[in-house]
Amino acid sequence: MTERKIRVLVAKPGLDGHDRGAKVVARALRDAGMEVIYTGLRQTPEMIAEAALQEDVDVVGLSILSGAHMALAPRVLELLKGNGQENVRVFLGGIIPDEDLPRLKALGIAGVYGPGAPTEQIVAEIRAAVSGATE
Repeated sequence: MTERKIRVLVAKPGLDGHDRGAKVVARALRDAGMEVIYTGLRQTPEMIAEAALQEDVDVVGLSILSGAHMALAPRVLELLKGNGQENVRVFLGGIIPDEDLPRLKALGIAGVYGPGAPTEQIVAEIRAAVSGATE
């Protein structure tokens, strides 16, 4: 019996036009055996939540470099919950000030990664979060 691959949606919400980091992470996740859907640049939280629903993902990875993470990430979480997707784990990458980390974690963000975060760590933490959600 083949185990189902972890499905990850990688999204770039907001007006941020830099997606190199998102693409590096997407490739690392794909190389680790996960199914990766990349939505592209300038996605709204509504577009991201709808894509997560349509693609039946286990994880949403948000890449935000613009500083709008405290507005965009909570909105994505709210929309996922509204879609009945409380089990979808949300990870955040980008330029995130340390003082925002406790609030993001309290909101339900499963992991936060800054520039240079090891992709092996991201892969391992996604696997752990998803396996913990299905046990």
